[in-house]
Amino acid sequence: MMRISARFPLFALLFLTTAAANAAEAKKATAAPEPQRPPTQANVPYGTHERQVLDFWRAESAKPTPLVFHIHGGGWVNGDKARVADLERYLAAGISVVSINYRFVTQAIEAGVKPPVQWPLADAARALQFVRSKAGEWNIDRARIGATGGSAGACSSLYLAFHADFADPRSNDPVARESSRLWCAAVNVAQTTLDPQQMKEWTPNSRYGGHAFGFMPDPKNLRTRDTQFAEFLAAREKVLPWIREYSPFEHVSADDPPIYLIYATAPALGQDQKDPTHTANFGVKLQEKLRAVGVPCELVYPGAQDVKHPQVRDYLIETLKAPKAARRSSP
Repeated sequence: MMRISARFPLFALLFLTTAAANAAEAKKATAAPEPQRPPTQANVPYGTHERQVLDFWRAESAKPTPLVFHIHGGGWVNGDKARVADLERYLAAGISVVSINYRFVTQAIEAGVKPPVQWPLADAARALQFVRSKAGEWNIDRARIGATGGSAGACSSLYLAFHADFADPRSNDPVARESSRLWCAAVNVAQTTLDPQQMKEWTPNSRYGGHAFGFMPDPKNLRTRDTQFAEFLAAREKVLPWIREYSPFEHVSADDPPIYLIYATAPALGQDQKDPTHTANFGVKLQEKLRAVGVPCELVYPGAQDVKHPQVRDYLIETLKAPKAARRSSP
């Protein structure tokens, strides 16, 4: 049964404790070396909430630049926009960078939002539309925007890549009229589905995703992540409409942009994983689905074949600067 506590401060503390391992695992995918230059513009609001802010680094260029759109990881419960891996490499290549903060699922629960994952994913889309509305002012190529991030930030990036355009041409809000479509996405250790049944089939010891739909720790009984996942799986039919709306895997179609996925360990479908939350099994199944509809997807992990781009930065720099026809010629 879904339990959402009204005692938010204690609830949040308990959940952050259970999420600590996940955040530590994602840190490698979201960290960047010191030092990092300050943004051209910092804490630019794209909404009214204190978390709805972004940083912008402008690459020097006489013509509009491509843009890396960075979404930090942290399980949608912690993390910050301050660190962007390979920032200097992007700027040196003539690619501008945006890094966003967004509202957490814990804050969504406090506000009574169902499902809680609606907030971080809606914020990712809104921030992308806002950035596109600044294209002229910030010297950005409106078409060439590539999303990136690690763990939950990777999942959010894929959600943007696959979801139908959020643009509403009839809106009175000029930002809402902007497109949310991407040129490409390149992500670290992505969760490609939020469907517990798929996760269990691909990786039997899966335990991720319940928090996105309100299956959270109980202050009176600190349940393990395995117990939470079991409740999530048992209630799958009840929350299936939410899964179909917010799971990236559900939105794959032939008109999606090319995708790059990288994982730290090799896949082993149908077997327990040391880190089931960031297993390459997620990548294998997404690559299968993308290739079936004709969308290029490069999957990188130790021992992978046909690796053209060893790192996210290599893929983003080449793809964001490639001719339009060439961007869909990768694996």
